[in-house]
Amino acid sequence: MDRSRLYRRFRTLLIANRGEIACRVIRTARAMGLRTVAVYSDADQDAMHVALADEAVLLGPARARDSYLNIERVIAAARETGAEAVHPGYGFLSENAEFAQACLNAGLVFVGPTAEMMTAMGSKSGSKALMEKAGVPLVPGYHGEAQDEAVLAEAANRIGFPVLVKASAGGGGRGMRVVSSAGELSAAIVSAKREAKAAFGDDRMLIEKYVQNPRHIEVQIIGDSHGNLLSLWERECTLQRRHQKVIEEAPSPTLNATQRETVCEAARKAAGAVNYVGAGTIEFVSDGKDVFFIEMNTRLQVEHPVTELITGVDLVEWQLRVAFGEALPLKQEEIGLNGHATEARVYAENPQKNFMPSVGRIKTWRTPPEADGLRIDAGYRSGDNVSPYYDAMLAKVIAWAPTRQAAIEKLNRGLEETDVRGIVTNIPFLSALVTHPDVRANAIDTGFIERELKKLTAEKGAAGAFELCAAVAAILNAEQRAAQTDASSPWQTFGWMPVGRRQRVFSFRQGHGPEQTITLHYGNGSSTLSVGGHEQAFAASSVDDSRFDLTLGGIKSRVASVIEGHEIYLRTRNGRFDLHWVDPFGGESEEQVGEDKIVAPLPGTVVALLAEEGTTLEKGAPILTLEVMKMEQTLRAPYAGVLKKLKCKVGDIVGEGVELAEVEATAS
Repeated sequence: MDRSRLYRRFRTLLIANRGEIACRVIRTARAMGLRTVAVYSDADQDAMHVALADEAVLLGPARARDSYLNIERVIAAARETGAEAVHPGYGFLSENAEFAQACLNAGLVFVGPTAEMMTAMGSKSGSKALMEKAGVPLVPGYHGEAQDEAVLAEAANRIGFPVLVKASAGGGGRGMRVVSSAGELSAAIVSAKREAKAAFGDDRMLIEKYVQNPRHIEVQIIGDSHGNLLSLWERECTLQRRHQKVIEEAPSPTLNATQRETVCEAARKAAGAVNYVGAGTIEFVSDGKDVFFIEMNTRLQVEHPVTELITGVDLVEWQLRVAFGEALPLKQEEIGLNGHATEARVYAENPQKNFMPSVGRIKTWRTPPEADGLRIDAGYRSGDNVSPYYDAMLAKVIAWAPTRQAAIEKLNRGLEETDVRGIVTNIPFLSALVTHPDVRANAIDTGFIERELKKLTAEKGAAGAFELCAAVAAILNAEQRAAQTDASSPWQTFGWMPVGRRQRVFSFRQGHGPEQTITLHYGNGSSTLSVGGHEQAFAASSVDDSRFDLTLGGIKSRVASVIEGHEIYLRTRNGRFDLHWVDPFGGESEEQVGEDKIVAPLPGTVVALLAEEGTTLEKGAPILTLEVMKMEQTLRAPYAGVLKKLKCKVGDIVGEGVELAEVEATAS
């Protein structure tokens, strides 16, 4: 094949993706002098990646299959805008060989491997056959073409339980189930096939021996069209939940220098089996002694920034230069390894409600400055809408430092200083995870989060006197800013008045807890606050519209706040707190929402009915399964009773709050 059709210099790049990765690619492409074209769906017309690009093209309706997965429409968007190349990002069409070939057929440079390379390595079963031939160590398993349940069951029994049932196509933990016994196998296969079909359009399965207490280690590789193939060290991605990576770091703290070179050499051998061109990742699982190949991702990974920070390489720039037809600028021995980097994925989800996705408009988006080794790769801003149609990842917080412990400390500081309001995020969960002593000590495996989930998602502590004082200061700060008086006026000082003393009473409530009262004494002289019978000197000075310095009893502390009506969010030295400011004039009413209705927690699609009308249910029994944000959510009976009525059928697209089933409680 004429290589000029595959790799050549271009000036206009279309990014066939959305969110954080689209923004990431646009920034590097523009820094290289390229013109950028974004694509978007109806749901993303005001998205951040659309605003960043030089031009943007509407693909179609919100659902991914009608927009971001519509190959013909993406190719047409490139033609309409004069784009000469396409960067697929990750997810969506990034590992779709048909798309890579369609780009080539349309005369476009595909920033990634060829369709043939993608086909060879994109299939988990096919790639394992290649690796076996190349001498790369494999986990014992079944990777055959026969897919009937009897064949899969026989393979599982031969391998020995526990086994991992896994979709042959795709990734991200979708279509993957751990099966502990033969009795669980059939249901796991059905569920995994259904999820894989919905996510990838391919429900073929493979079965592997499930490695107990495993470590997940992967190697970044990149090849050019001149026969050069490099490994850029390894990453440790052991901290996972439901096979989805949560925290990543580089290099792996588990490997010594000899093991590091062994796994990197195996990765180069794996990629070399198909003469790989482009960026990719070779993934391994380790039992603490040996490493086994599990799959190759023929694209850029979500966690690529940690590799960039320890090597000083911009992987997106290298991807684009490879697509230009250039040779890689460094040799293997010139790839440095400097310090340690770690990354946390920020998601719109509620860890205290089984990580249920959270949708809505982001009212506040604040992150710390990117300096001193801290990096924020975001795809959202204040005012952006988080829809139920796509992956729930909002951003990545990444930190570099000379040592692992220092990198973890910096990462946690970055998380602690990030405030997102309007939706629920997993930031407190991430902070709890990276500060866990076992994580600090690297005493982890891929099951760590599930085992420690109760501790990691524990309810935060009650607001104390300090938080009540901070809430008062936040209110006064907001009131003064609203008044817009002269900054030099003494009225800008909290509670100042020329003569006499007065008081103002505030009442707050945290969750469903009791009201707590605090009294501000102000006037001629110093202001004080009284709470719980204790009075102390009080002063506050505004830093900006969301932060202030609070001084209590001679100790000054920085506080961040967001006020939305009577709801007050505080980030203090003690953590994050949500308080309700009780209306001092009364008249409040609270809607009582029952917790016993079977309702859609978010917009989604009914993919399975797990119980029939008239069935007697135990508390917690599964009733139906929804697909929400590409993940399955099972709705269960809130109490023991009888399933009186199903109000939906498989395939129904339901809105948030729609009642889906009716359960009649068993008389006690």
